[in-house]
Amino acid sequence: MRDHSHREQGTEPLPEVWTGRATNHYQWLLALIGAACMALGIELAVDSPWTSGLAPLLMSVIGCVAAGLLMLFGTLAFVHVAVRVDKECLEVRCGHMGLPRRRIPLSHVVGADFAPRVTPQQWGGWGYRWRPEKGTAVVVRRGEGVVLSLGDGRKFTVTVDDAEAAVRVIRGRLGIHAAGAAEA
Repeated sequence: MRDHSHREQGTEPLPEVWTGRATNHYQWLLALIGAACMALGIELAVDSPWTSGLAPLLMSVIGCVAAGLLMLFGTLAFVHVAVRVDKECLEVRCGHMGLPRRRIPLSHVVGADFAPRVTPQQWGGWGYRWRPEKGTAVVVRRGEGVVLSLGDGRKFTVTVDDAEAAVRVIRGRLGIHAAGAAEA
């Protein structure tokens, strides 16, 4: 059993760097479908039994390869997200290459809230999203997230495991100790 008395009083020391991740295992299935489309396009190009002409063959090959690449790289970019909070900023890196990347200086943050339930349906799907009434978000799975209120009135949401700890660290860096949950 853990002693939570320090957490309740707010005297728990903040870590130098907080890191968190979120992963979506279902997007691997979409990546496999994209790889299959690419393989089909390559198979058509290499061993084509088409007798109806070159134009339909080229359209099929280019279509399959293009669709496969879009699905493959579009899904791999958002299979997971890594969030890092240090003394200066919050940094969000997506996928295995860390792209797209968003770096938000804590000097631009006026508030941080915990969102217990962020869903892709709220944002129009997985990935890097923008909605005029809600701001921007990086959504890689359904679940808890961090909602930042920025100084210019915009909001930024990111799904990440242990989002409550991230909010606690951000609020501690900003000197905000009020509790509450955001509507994501």
